[in-house]
Amino acid sequence: MSKLPLILTALAMVALIVGVDVLFFRDHFWPRLMVNVGIVLVFGAFTLRFLRH
Repeated sequence: MSKLPLILTALAMVALIVGVDVLFFRDHFWPRLMVNVGIVLVFGAFTLRFLRH
């Protein structure tokens, strides 16, 4: 089983989290934390649904 899709998904998640933090939530701790948790949950659901066999 190839780990490449999981690695690419993790890199995309990190890039999205950093981008959203820098662009929208730089000085807002709690909204930033909630959005980051939401992004991780969405990526986790996507990974479990589409990338696991």
